[in-house]
Amino acid sequence: MTKVLIADDDATDRTILRSALTHLGYEVEETCDGDQAWGVLERPGAPELAILDWLMPGLTGPEICRGLRARGDAPYVYVIMLTGLDGLADLVEGMEAGADDYITKPFKARELHARLRAGRRILNLQRDLLAVQKTLEARATHDGLTGLLNHVAIMERLNGELDRAKREGVPVGVILLDLDHFKQVNDRYGHIAGDCVLESIAQRIQGAVRSYDAVGRYGGEEFLVVVPGCDFDLTLQIANRIRREASATPIVIGTDRLTVTISAGAAWLAPGASSEAGLLVERADRALYRAKNLGRNRIEWHSGGGDAVAPSGEFDLGGA
Repeated sequence: MTKVLIADDDATDRTILRSALTHLGYEVEETCDGDQAWGVLERPGAPELAILDWLMPGLTGPEICRGLRARGDAPYVYVIMLTGLDGLADLVEGMEAGADDYITKPFKARELHARLRAGRRILNLQRDLLAVQKTLEARATHDGLTGLLNHVAIMERLNGELDRAKREGVPVGVILLDLDHFKQVNDRYGHIAGDCVLESIAQRIQGAVRSYDAVGRYGGEEFLVVVPGCDFDLTLQIANRIRREASATPIVIGTDRLTVTISAGAAWLAPGASSEAGLLVERADRALYRAKNLGRNRIEWHSGGGDAVAPSGEFDLGGA
Protein backbone atom coordinates (compact mmCIF):
# COMPACT_ATOMS: atom_id res chain seq x y z
CA MET A 1 0.00 0.00 0.00
CA THR A 2 1.42 3.38 -1.04
CA LYS A 3 1.90 5.82 1.82
CA VAL A 4 0.98 9.51 1.45
CA LEU A 5 1.86 12.33 3.82
CA ILE A 6 -0.71 15.09 4.39
CA ALA A 7 0.64 18.31 5.90
CA ASP A 8 -2.08 20.91 6.53
CA ASP A 9 -2.95 23.03 9.55
CA ASP A 10 -6.67 22.97 8.69
CA ALA A 11 -8.31 20.01 10.44
CA THR A 12 -11.26 20.02 8.04
CA ASP A 13 -9.00 19.86 4.99
CA ARG A 14 -7.03 17.02 6.56
CA THR A 15 -10.22 15.07 7.27
CA ILE A 16 -11.46 15.47 3.70
CA LEU A 17 -8.08 14.50 2.27
CA ARG A 18 -7.73 11.53 4.58
CA SER A 19 -11.17 10.24 3.64
CA ALA A 20 -10.50 10.62 -0.09
CA LEU A 21 -7.06 8.99 0.06
CA THR A 22 -8.21 6.10 2.23
CA HIS A 23 -11.06 5.46 -0.21
CA LEU A 24 -8.50 5.34 -3.04
CA GLY A 25 -6.44 2.73 -1.20
CA TYR A 26 -3.60 4.87 0.16
CA GLU A 27 -2.08 4.66 3.62
CA VAL A 28 -2.21 8.13 5.16
CA GLU A 29 0.08 9.90 7.61
CA GLU A 30 -0.94 13.35 8.84
CA THR A 31 0.82 16.37 10.30
CA CYS A 32 -0.55 19.79 11.16
CA ASP A 33 2.52 21.94 10.54
CA GLY A 34 5.60 22.11 8.35
CA ASP A 35 8.13 21.22 11.03
CA GLN A 36 6.33 17.96 11.80
CA ALA A 37 6.09 17.22 8.07
CA TRP A 38 9.83 17.69 7.63
CA GLY A 39 10.48 15.34 10.54
CA VAL A 40 8.35 12.65 8.89
CA LEU A 41 10.07 13.09 5.52
CA GLU A 42 13.50 12.80 7.14
CA ARG A 43 12.73 9.38 8.64
CA PRO A 44 13.85 6.13 7.00
CA GLY A 45 10.97 4.69 4.98
CA ALA A 46 9.26 8.08 4.67
CA PRO A 47 6.28 8.43 2.31
CA GLU A 48 7.21 8.87 -1.33
CA LEU A 49 4.14 11.01 -1.98
CA ALA A 50 3.39 14.20 -0.04
CA ILE A 51 0.51 16.67 -0.18
CA LEU A 52 1.73 19.89 1.41
CA ASP A 53 -0.27 22.96 2.26
CA TRP A 54 1.36 26.12 0.92
CA LEU A 55 0.93 28.15 4.12
CA MET A 56 1.08 26.49 7.53
CA PRO A 57 2.86 26.97 10.86
CA GLY A 58 6.57 26.19 10.89
CA LEU A 59 8.05 25.46 7.49
CA THR A 60 5.90 26.38 4.52
CA GLY A 61 5.22 24.04 1.63
CA PRO A 62 7.78 25.72 -0.67
CA GLU A 63 10.41 25.68 2.10
CA ILE A 64 9.93 21.95 2.56
CA CYS A 65 10.23 21.46 -1.21
CA ARG A 66 13.51 23.35 -1.31
CA GLY A 67 14.82 21.24 1.59
CA LEU A 68 13.83 18.01 -0.14
CA ARG A 69 15.48 18.96 -3.42
CA ALA A 70 18.67 20.00 -1.62
CA ARG A 71 19.14 16.51 -0.18
CA GLY A 72 21.77 14.42 -1.91
CA ASP A 73 21.16 10.69 -2.10
CA ALA A 74 17.86 10.59 -0.23
CA PRO A 75 14.89 8.92 -1.96
CA TYR A 76 12.83 11.22 -4.15
CA VAL A 77 9.56 12.53 -2.71
CA TYR A 78 6.84 13.49 -5.20
CA VAL A 79 5.23 16.67 -3.86
CA ILE A 80 1.78 17.98 -4.65
CA MET A 81 1.23 21.49 -3.34
CA LEU A 82 -2.21 22.23 -1.92
CA THR A 83 -3.02 25.93 -2.09
CA GLY A 84 -5.78 28.45 -2.09
CA LEU A 85 -3.52 30.78 -4.09
CA ASP A 86 -4.29 30.89 -7.77
CA GLY A 87 -2.00 33.65 -9.05
CA LEU A 88 0.47 32.62 -11.74
CA ALA A 89 3.43 34.07 -9.82
CA ASP A 90 2.53 31.97 -6.78
CA LEU A 91 2.26 28.78 -8.81
CA VAL A 92 5.57 29.45 -10.54
CA GLU A 93 7.22 30.01 -7.15
CA GLY A 94 5.94 26.68 -5.89
CA MET A 95 7.14 24.77 -8.95
CA GLU A 96 10.53 26.47 -8.86
CA ALA A 97 10.85 25.50 -5.19
CA GLY A 98 10.64 21.87 -6.28
CA ALA A 99 6.95 20.98 -6.22
CA ASP A 100 5.96 18.42 -8.84
CA ASP A 101 2.29 19.37 -9.11
CA TYR A 102 -0.36 21.41 -7.37
CA ILE A 103 -4.07 21.37 -6.51
CA THR A 104 -6.09 24.43 -5.65
CA LYS A 105 -8.64 24.48 -2.84
CA PRO A 106 -11.33 23.31 -2.83
CA PHE A 107 -10.03 20.22 -4.61
CA LYS A 108 -12.00 17.58 -6.48
CA ALA A 109 -11.51 13.91 -5.60
CA ARG A 110 -11.16 12.81 -9.22
CA GLU A 111 -8.51 15.46 -9.86
CA LEU A 112 -6.61 14.39 -6.73
CA HIS A 113 -6.73 10.77 -7.86
CA ALA A 114 -5.39 11.65 -11.32
CA ARG A 115 -2.52 13.73 -9.96
CA LEU A 116 -1.53 11.05 -7.44
CA ARG A 117 -1.63 8.42 -10.18
CA ALA A 118 0.70 10.59 -12.27
CA GLY A 119 3.02 10.87 -9.28
CA ARG A 120 3.12 7.11 -8.83
CA ARG A 121 4.03 6.68 -12.50
CA ILE A 122 6.92 9.12 -12.08
CA LEU A 123 8.14 7.30 -8.96
CA ASN A 124 7.94 3.92 -10.71
CA LEU A 125 9.95 5.28 -13.63
CA GLN A 126 12.52 6.64 -11.22
CA ARG A 127 12.84 3.24 -9.50
CA ASP A 128 13.36 1.58 -12.88
CA LEU A 129 16.03 4.13 -13.83
CA LEU A 130 17.82 3.71 -10.51
CA ALA A 131 17.79 -0.06 -10.95
CA VAL A 132 19.31 0.29 -14.41
CA GLN A 133 21.89 2.75 -13.09
CA LYS A 134 22.81 0.36 -10.29
CA THR A 135 23.21 -2.48 -12.79
CA LEU A 136 25.43 -0.36 -15.04
CA GLU A 137 27.56 0.74 -12.08
CA ALA A 138 27.98 -2.89 -11.02
CA ARG A 139 29.02 -3.87 -14.54
CA ALA A 140 31.55 -1.05 -14.61
CA THR A 141 33.20 -2.07 -11.34
CA HIS A 142 32.67 -5.84 -11.13
CA ASP A 143 33.93 -8.81 -13.09
CA GLY A 144 31.13 -10.31 -15.17
CA LEU A 145 32.10 -13.94 -14.50
CA THR A 146 32.96 -14.03 -10.81
CA GLY A 147 31.05 -11.01 -9.50
CA LEU A 148 34.21 -9.79 -7.76
CA LEU A 149 35.67 -6.33 -8.21
CA ASN A 150 37.35 -6.00 -11.58
CA HIS A 151 41.00 -4.99 -12.13
CA VAL A 152 40.35 -1.25 -12.17
CA ALA A 153 38.06 -1.32 -9.13
CA ILE A 154 40.35 -3.46 -6.94
CA MET A 155 43.29 -1.18 -7.71
CA GLU A 156 41.17 1.85 -6.83
CA ARG A 157 40.26 0.15 -3.55
CA LEU A 158 43.95 -0.52 -2.85
CA ASN A 159 44.82 3.11 -3.56
CA GLY A 160 42.10 4.20 -1.15
CA GLU A 161 43.39 1.88 1.57
CA LEU A 162 46.95 3.10 1.06
CA ASP A 163 45.79 6.70 1.43
CA ARG A 164 43.91 5.82 4.61
CA ALA A 165 46.86 3.86 5.98
CA LYS A 166 49.15 6.84 5.46
CA ARG A 167 46.71 9.16 7.27
CA GLU A 168 46.06 6.83 10.19
CA GLY A 169 49.44 5.13 10.47
CA VAL A 170 48.14 1.58 10.03
CA PRO A 171 49.52 -1.31 7.94
CA VAL A 172 48.09 -2.73 4.72
CA GLY A 173 48.56 -6.19 3.26
CA VAL A 174 47.99 -7.46 -0.27
CA ILE A 175 47.78 -11.04 -1.48
CA LEU A 176 48.11 -11.98 -5.14
CA LEU A 177 46.71 -15.45 -5.88
CA ASP A 178 47.00 -17.66 -8.92
CA LEU A 179 45.34 -20.99 -9.67
CA ASP A 180 47.86 -23.78 -10.12
CA HIS A 181 47.91 -25.58 -13.50
CA PHE A 182 44.78 -23.77 -14.65
CA LYS A 183 45.77 -24.11 -18.32
CA GLN A 184 45.50 -27.87 -17.92
CA VAL A 185 41.92 -27.46 -16.69
CA ASN A 186 40.98 -25.49 -19.81
CA ASP A 187 42.85 -27.88 -22.10
CA ARG A 188 41.28 -31.00 -20.64
CA TYR A 189 37.75 -29.89 -19.75
CA GLY A 190 37.20 -26.82 -21.90
CA HIS A 191 36.75 -23.13 -21.17
CA ILE A 192 33.19 -23.47 -19.85
CA ALA A 193 34.45 -25.83 -17.16
CA GLY A 194 37.35 -23.47 -16.57
CA ASP A 195 34.90 -20.64 -15.97
CA CYS A 196 33.05 -22.81 -13.44
CA VAL A 197 36.32 -23.41 -11.61
CA LEU A 198 37.06 -19.67 -11.54
CA GLU A 199 33.58 -18.92 -10.18
CA SER A 200 33.93 -21.57 -7.48
CA ILE A 201 37.39 -20.43 -6.39
CA ALA A 202 36.24 -16.79 -6.36
CA GLN A 203 33.44 -17.72 -3.94
CA ARG A 204 35.86 -19.60 -1.72
CA ILE A 205 38.28 -16.69 -1.61
CA GLN A 206 35.45 -14.30 -0.73
CA GLY A 207 34.27 -16.65 2.00
CA ALA A 208 37.75 -16.93 3.53
CA VAL A 209 38.36 -13.21 4.08
CA ARG A 210 36.92 -10.68 6.48
CA SER A 211 33.83 -8.68 5.58
CA TYR A 212 35.82 -5.47 5.10
CA ASP A 213 38.61 -7.01 2.99
CA ALA A 214 38.42 -6.43 -0.76
CA VAL A 215 38.69 -9.21 -3.33
CA GLY A 216 39.09 -8.62 -7.04
CA ARG A 217 39.80 -10.55 -10.19
CA TYR A 218 43.16 -9.14 -11.17
CA GLY A 219 43.22 -10.84 -14.54
CA GLY A 220 42.84 -14.32 -16.02
CA GLU A 221 43.14 -16.79 -13.14
CA GLU A 222 44.77 -14.25 -10.80
CA PHE A 223 42.97 -12.69 -7.84
CA LEU A 224 44.04 -9.77 -5.67
CA VAL A 225 43.04 -9.45 -2.03
CA VAL A 226 43.47 -6.19 -0.09
CA VAL A 227 43.60 -6.69 3.68
CA PRO A 228 43.57 -3.32 5.48
CA GLY A 229 45.00 -3.02 8.96
CA CYS A 230 46.96 -6.29 8.63
CA ASP A 231 50.52 -6.64 9.78
CA PHE A 232 52.96 -9.19 8.40
CA ASP A 233 51.69 -12.20 10.39
CA LEU A 234 47.99 -11.50 9.89
CA THR A 235 48.41 -11.00 6.14
CA LEU A 236 50.06 -14.41 5.91
CA GLN A 237 47.40 -16.01 8.11
CA ILE A 238 44.65 -14.77 5.80
CA ALA A 239 46.62 -15.88 2.74
CA ASN A 240 47.03 -19.35 4.20
CA ARG A 241 43.35 -19.56 5.13
CA ILE A 242 42.46 -18.74 1.52
CA ARG A 243 44.93 -21.37 0.29
CA ARG A 244 43.35 -24.04 2.49
CA GLU A 245 39.77 -23.13 1.60
CA ALA A 246 40.51 -23.17 -2.13
CA SER A 247 41.46 -26.85 -2.09
CA ALA A 248 39.34 -28.04 0.83
CA THR A 249 36.57 -29.49 -1.34
CA PRO A 250 36.94 -30.94 -4.84
CA ILE A 251 35.13 -29.15 -7.66
CA VAL A 252 32.84 -31.44 -9.65
CA ILE A 253 33.52 -31.32 -13.41
CA GLY A 254 31.27 -33.82 -15.15
CA THR A 255 32.12 -37.17 -13.60
CA ASP A 256 35.45 -35.93 -12.25
CA ARG A 257 36.23 -34.36 -8.90
CA LEU A 258 38.96 -31.79 -9.33
CA THR A 259 41.05 -30.50 -6.44
CA VAL A 260 42.31 -27.03 -7.32
CA THR A 261 45.23 -25.52 -5.45
CA ILE A 262 46.49 -21.97 -5.47
CA SER A 263 49.84 -20.26 -5.06
CA ALA A 264 50.06 -16.87 -3.42
CA GLY A 265 52.43 -13.98 -3.03
CA ALA A 266 51.92 -11.65 -0.08
CA ALA A 267 53.28 -8.16 0.50
CA TRP A 268 52.92 -5.86 3.48
CA LEU A 269 53.25 -2.12 3.97
CA ALA A 270 54.37 -1.16 7.45
CA PRO A 271 52.62 1.59 9.45
CA GLY A 272 53.87 5.02 8.46
CA ALA A 273 55.48 3.75 5.24
CA SER A 274 54.34 4.84 1.81
CA SER A 275 54.09 3.04 -1.49
CA GLU A 276 52.23 3.20 -4.77
CA ALA A 277 49.61 0.52 -5.34
CA GLY A 278 51.39 -0.77 -8.41
CA LEU A 279 54.67 -1.19 -6.52
CA LEU A 280 53.04 -3.10 -3.68
CA VAL A 281 51.31 -5.46 -6.12
CA GLU A 282 54.59 -5.88 -7.99
CA ARG A 283 56.20 -7.08 -4.75
CA ALA A 284 53.38 -9.57 -4.24
CA ASP A 285 53.78 -10.68 -7.85
CA ARG A 286 57.49 -11.40 -7.35
CA ALA A 287 56.62 -13.45 -4.28
CA LEU A 288 53.94 -15.31 -6.28
CA TYR A 289 56.52 -16.08 -8.98
CA ARG A 290 58.76 -17.68 -6.33
CA ALA A 291 55.85 -19.71 -4.99
CA LYS A 292 55.26 -21.09 -8.49
CA ASN A 293 58.93 -21.93 -8.99
CA LEU A 294 59.22 -23.60 -5.59
CA GLY A 295 56.48 -26.15 -6.23
CA ARG A 296 53.09 -24.36 -6.09
CA ASN A 297 50.33 -24.73 -3.47
CA ARG A 298 52.33 -22.49 -1.17
CA ILE A 299 52.71 -18.90 -0.03
CA GLU A 300 55.77 -16.70 -0.45
CA TRP A 301 56.09 -13.18 0.87
CA HIS A 302 57.76 -9.85 0.41
CA SER A 303 57.48 -7.54 3.39
CA GLY A 304 58.75 -4.13 4.31
CA GLY A 305 57.94 -0.45 4.18
CA GLY A 306 58.51 2.16 1.52
CA ASP A 307 60.96 1.05 -1.16
CA ALA A 308 63.08 -1.09 1.16
CA VAL A 309 63.62 -4.69 0.11
CA ALA A 310 62.84 -7.04 2.98
CA PRO A 311 63.67 -10.72 3.48
CA SER A 312 61.49 -13.26 1.76
CA GLY A 313 60.80 -16.90 2.40
CA GLU A 314 58.22 -19.63 2.69
CA PHE A 315 55.39 -19.35 5.18
CA ASP A 316 54.73 -22.38 7.36
CA LEU A 317 51.73 -24.02 5.69
CA GLY A 318 50.77 -25.67 8.91
CA GLY A 319 50.16 -22.27 10.51
CA ALA A 320 46.91 -20.39 11.06
